[in-house]
Amino acid sequence: MTEQTSGEMLETLLDTLFIGEERLSVAELRRRAMAEDMPSDVHQSIDTLPEGEYAQDEVLDALHTHAVITPPSF
Repeated sequence: MTEQTSGEMLETLLDTLFIGEERLSVAELRRRAMAEDMPSDVHQSIDTLPEGEYAQDEVLDALHTHAVITPPSF
């Protein structure tokens, strides 16, 4: 993540994206993130998700797994 969004901040941002929804597709997550003018690192994180439908906790798990597998480059 470029702007170093903390896990807690990411969770808060995802709360905004998931308002009124239990599951969202990656495409819908992208649309909502753009509509909410979220930071670029949130968009980049969403882009790392495999296509499919996710619950909020699944998004967090997938992003955490990706961050562990692919550490940031310096």
